[in-house]
Amino acid sequence: MARYTEASCRLCRRENEKLFLKGSRCYSDKCAFNRRPTAPGQHGSKGSKMSEYGVQLREKQKVKRIYGVLEKQFRLYFDKAERKPGAAGENLISLLESRLDNVVYRMGFASSRKEARQLVRHNHFLVDGKKVNIPSFSVKEGQVIKVKDDSRKSSKFKEIAEMNETKVPAAYTQVDMEKMEGKMIAAPTKADIEIPIEDHLIVELYSK
Repeated sequence: MARYTEASCRLCRRENEKLFLKGSRCYSDKCAFNRRPTAPGQHGSKGSKMSEYGVQLREKQKVKRIYGVLEKQFRLYFDKAERKPGAAGENLISLLESRLDNVVYRMGFASSRKEARQLVRHNHFLVDGKKVNIPSFSVKEGQVIKVKDDSRKSSKFKEIAEMNETKVPAAYTQVDMEKMEGKMIAAPTKADIEIPIEDHLIVELYSK
């Protein structure tokens, strides 16, 4: 499977916005965006006015990078969002927020979406008591996500529990950090996202 293998901090610099791709590092002095908030590359410091298309494209790229999906998969999400009742942009955000790797992160069981994706692939989570190791699995309202008992005892999850002890879970979830389990109590909405997203720009881009 294709995946991005370069430095994650370059993505934040490219979008000129913190995307919080590296967990706790993004809140520390080590954050590359804080130290060098210019676009990567030889001419990164030179500002230029973007066209309407460029603004729309950058917003799409930003959202793809936040959720860690590639172009083909992102397009499939958008097509599905268009077929659902309601606004396509808001449906798109709801679909992306419902990904298992994102929900694991938003519940506080991982320090970043990238880490959540790795933990899901390594079979550390149960959904309604069944093992699920597919990061793109769509979590439905009412489903319960739980860290496997064996995994809870590991130093990794003890560290995650301590690190995220004060983290506020997403409003659409209900979490018991002591038991390391959570429930999706509502479908995610645009109001629940951490980073402002101009979803109408993505809709306009794909409508051309």
